[in-house]
Amino acid sequence: MSSDTRSKVARLIDAYDLAPIGADLEAAWLGESGERQSLRDLADRFNRALLRSAVRDAGMDVVDGEIRNYYRLLTAEDVSAGRRVEAENRLDGSGLDVDGLVEDFVTYQAIRHYLTEVRGASYERDDRAGVDRERSVIDRLQSRVERVVRDTVDRLAGDGRLAVGDYRVFVSVDVLCEDCGGQYTVGELLDRGHCDCD
Repeated sequence: MSSDTRSKVARLIDAYDLAPIGADLEAAWLGESGERQSLRDLADRFNRALLRSAVRDAGMDVVDGEIRNYYRLLTAEDVSAGRRVEAENRLDGSGLDVDGLVEDFVTYQAIRHYLTEVRGASYERDDRAGVDRERSVIDRLQSRVERVVRDTVDRLAGDGRLAVGDYRVFVSVDVLCEDCGGQYTVGELLDRGHCDCD
Protein backbone atom coordinates (compact mmCIF):
# COMPACT_ATOMS: atom_id res chain seq x y z
CA MET A 1 0.00 0.00 0.00
CA SER A 2 1.59 3.29 -1.05
CA SER A 3 0.25 5.16 1.99
CA ASP A 4 2.07 2.78 4.34
CA THR A 5 5.34 4.70 3.96
CA ARG A 6 3.65 7.80 5.40
CA SER A 7 1.74 5.99 8.15
CA LYS A 8 3.53 5.28 11.41
CA VAL A 9 0.68 2.99 12.46
CA ALA A 10 0.93 0.87 9.30
CA ARG A 11 4.71 0.54 9.72
CA LEU A 12 4.31 -0.51 13.35
CA ILE A 13 1.65 -3.08 12.47
CA ASP A 14 4.22 -4.75 10.21
CA ALA A 15 7.13 -4.32 12.63
CA TYR A 16 5.23 -5.76 15.62
CA ASP A 17 3.34 -8.39 13.61
CA LEU A 18 -0.11 -7.04 14.48
CA ALA A 19 -1.86 -7.71 11.15
CA PRO A 20 -5.45 -8.21 12.42
CA ILE A 21 -5.48 -5.04 14.51
CA GLY A 22 -6.14 -2.69 11.57
CA ALA A 23 -9.58 -4.14 10.87
CA ASP A 24 -10.33 -4.23 14.62
CA LEU A 25 -9.48 -0.55 15.02
CA GLU A 26 -11.63 0.39 12.04
CA ALA A 27 -14.62 -1.62 13.28
CA ALA A 28 -14.31 -0.10 16.77
CA TRP A 29 -14.05 3.43 15.37
CA LEU A 30 -17.13 2.95 13.21
CA GLY A 31 -19.04 1.23 16.01
CA GLU A 32 -19.68 -1.87 13.90
CA SER A 33 -19.64 -4.26 16.84
CA GLY A 34 -21.22 -2.17 19.56
CA GLU A 35 -20.50 1.24 21.00
CA ARG A 36 -18.15 3.41 18.97
CA GLN A 37 -14.68 3.98 20.47
CA SER A 38 -12.89 7.32 20.37
CA LEU A 39 -9.59 7.82 18.57
CA ARG A 40 -7.87 8.36 21.94
CA ASP A 41 -9.19 5.03 23.23
CA LEU A 42 -8.03 3.37 20.02
CA ALA A 43 -4.55 4.90 20.37
CA ASP A 44 -4.31 3.45 23.89
CA ARG A 45 -5.55 0.10 22.62
CA PHE A 46 -2.98 0.10 19.81
CA ASN A 47 -0.15 1.11 22.16
CA ARG A 48 -1.06 -1.69 24.57
CA ALA A 49 -0.93 -4.10 21.63
CA LEU A 50 2.59 -2.85 20.85
CA LEU A 51 3.58 -3.36 24.47
CA ARG A 52 2.03 -6.85 24.55
CA SER A 53 3.93 -7.81 21.39
CA ALA A 54 7.23 -6.44 22.73
CA VAL A 55 6.75 -8.25 26.05
CA ARG A 56 5.95 -11.48 24.22
CA ASP A 57 9.02 -11.13 22.00
CA ALA A 58 11.17 -10.50 25.08
CA GLY A 59 9.92 -13.78 26.56
CA MET A 60 8.45 -12.13 29.66
CA ASP A 61 5.77 -13.92 31.65
CA VAL A 62 2.90 -11.57 32.48
CA VAL A 63 -0.44 -12.16 34.15
CA ASP A 64 -3.83 -10.76 33.13
CA GLY A 65 -4.01 -7.01 33.57
CA GLU A 66 -0.26 -6.57 33.79
CA ILE A 67 0.08 -5.16 30.26
CA ARG A 68 -2.58 -2.53 31.02
CA ASN A 69 -0.80 -1.67 34.26
CA TYR A 70 2.63 -1.40 32.60
CA TYR A 71 1.12 0.87 29.95
CA ARG A 72 -0.39 3.10 32.64
CA LEU A 73 2.93 3.21 34.52
CA LEU A 74 4.78 4.19 31.34
CA THR A 75 2.35 6.84 30.11
CA ALA A 76 0.00 8.21 32.77
CA GLU A 77 0.74 11.69 34.09
CA ASP A 78 -0.33 10.85 37.62
CA VAL A 79 2.32 8.10 38.03
CA SER A 80 5.26 9.02 40.25
CA ALA A 81 8.73 9.08 38.72
CA GLY A 82 9.80 6.30 41.08
CA ARG A 83 7.02 3.94 39.98
CA ARG A 84 7.71 4.71 36.31
CA VAL A 85 11.45 4.01 36.70
CA GLU A 86 10.65 0.78 38.55
CA ALA A 87 8.44 -0.39 35.67
CA GLU A 88 11.04 0.66 33.09
CA ASN A 89 13.79 -1.21 34.96
CA ARG A 90 11.75 -4.40 35.17
CA LEU A 91 10.95 -4.30 31.45
CA ASP A 92 14.52 -3.32 30.56
CA GLY A 93 15.84 -6.17 32.73
CA SER A 94 13.84 -8.59 30.58
CA GLY A 95 15.60 -7.38 27.45
CA LEU A 96 12.93 -4.99 26.25
CA ASP A 97 14.00 -1.69 24.66
CA VAL A 98 11.72 0.55 26.72
CA ASP A 99 12.85 3.85 25.20
CA GLY A 100 12.33 2.53 21.67
CA LEU A 101 8.94 1.11 22.61
CA VAL A 102 7.71 4.34 24.19
CA GLU A 103 8.92 6.23 21.13
CA ASP A 104 6.80 3.88 19.01
CA PHE A 105 3.63 4.70 20.96
CA VAL A 106 1.20 6.59 18.72
CA THR A 107 -1.17 9.50 19.23
CA TYR A 108 -4.83 9.66 18.33
CA GLN A 109 -3.87 11.79 15.30
CA ALA A 110 -1.73 8.92 13.97
CA ILE A 111 -4.67 6.54 14.43
CA ARG A 112 -6.97 8.98 12.59
CA HIS A 113 -4.48 9.25 9.70
CA TYR A 114 -4.16 5.48 9.48
CA LEU A 115 -7.91 4.88 9.51
CA THR A 116 -8.83 7.62 7.04
CA GLU A 117 -5.82 7.72 4.71
CA VAL A 118 -4.53 4.14 4.73
CA ARG A 119 -7.73 2.18 5.33
CA GLY A 120 -10.06 4.69 3.65
CA ALA A 121 -12.53 4.62 6.53
CA SER A 122 -14.81 7.56 7.19
CA TYR A 123 -17.10 8.17 10.09
CA GLU A 124 -20.06 10.44 9.54
CA ARG A 125 -22.05 11.51 12.54
CA ASP A 126 -25.79 11.17 12.29
CA ASP A 127 -26.78 14.28 14.23
CA ARG A 128 -30.51 13.52 13.96
CA ALA A 129 -30.00 10.06 15.46
CA GLY A 130 -28.09 11.66 18.34
CA VAL A 131 -30.90 14.14 18.98
CA ASP A 132 -33.48 11.33 18.83
CA ARG A 133 -31.46 9.31 21.34
CA GLU A 134 -31.32 12.25 23.76
CA ARG A 135 -35.01 12.92 23.26
CA SER A 136 -35.87 9.33 24.17
CA VAL A 137 -33.94 9.75 27.44
CA ILE A 138 -35.95 12.88 28.27
CA ASP A 139 -39.22 11.16 27.28
CA ARG A 140 -38.43 8.25 29.61
CA LEU A 141 -37.69 10.65 32.47
CA GLN A 142 -40.94 12.53 31.90
CA SER A 143 -42.88 9.23 31.83
CA ARG A 144 -41.23 8.21 35.08
CA VAL A 145 -42.15 11.52 36.75
CA GLU A 146 -45.74 11.06 35.53
CA ARG A 147 -45.88 7.54 37.03
CA VAL A 148 -44.43 8.70 40.35
CA VAL A 149 -46.95 11.54 40.61
CA ARG A 150 -49.86 9.24 39.67
CA ASP A 151 -48.74 6.58 42.19
CA THR A 152 -48.38 9.22 44.92
CA VAL A 153 -51.81 10.76 44.27
CA ASP A 154 -53.42 7.29 44.16
CA ARG A 155 -51.73 6.24 47.41
CA LEU A 156 -52.69 9.43 49.26
CA ALA A 157 -56.25 9.27 47.93
CA GLY A 158 -56.47 5.60 48.92
CA ASP A 159 -55.29 6.44 52.47
CA GLY A 160 -57.90 9.20 52.74
CA ARG A 161 -55.24 11.91 53.02
CA LEU A 162 -56.15 13.49 49.67
CA ALA A 163 -59.53 14.15 48.11
CA VAL A 164 -59.46 14.10 44.31
CA GLY A 165 -61.90 13.07 41.57
CA ASP A 166 -60.92 11.61 38.22
CA TYR A 167 -57.65 13.26 37.29
CA ARG A 168 -54.91 13.39 34.69
CA VAL A 169 -51.24 14.13 35.22
CA PHE A 170 -49.38 16.46 32.86
CA VAL A 171 -45.60 16.67 32.92
CA SER A 172 -44.01 19.32 30.75
CA VAL A 173 -40.47 20.65 30.72
CA ASP A 174 -40.02 23.97 28.99
CA VAL A 175 -36.87 25.71 27.83
CA LEU A 176 -36.71 29.50 27.88
CA CYS A 177 -33.98 31.19 25.86
CA GLU A 178 -33.07 34.30 27.81
CA ASP A 179 -31.52 35.93 24.73
CA CYS A 180 -34.50 35.84 22.35
CA GLY A 181 -37.29 35.19 24.85
CA GLY A 182 -38.47 32.09 23.00
CA GLN A 183 -40.06 29.43 25.18
CA TYR A 184 -40.53 25.86 23.98
CA THR A 185 -41.27 22.45 25.33
CA VAL A 186 -38.18 20.25 25.09
CA GLY A 187 -39.81 18.31 22.25
CA GLU A 188 -40.57 21.49 20.27
CA LEU A 189 -37.03 22.78 20.69
CA LEU A 190 -35.48 19.48 19.62
CA ASP A 191 -37.80 19.28 16.60
CA ARG A 192 -36.99 22.85 15.57
CA GLY A 193 -33.27 22.43 16.16
CA HIS A 194 -32.94 26.10 17.20
CA CYS A 195 -34.58 28.91 19.13
CA ASP A 196 -35.57 32.27 17.65
CA CYS A 197 -31.98 33.50 17.97
CA ASP A 198 -31.13 31.51 14.84
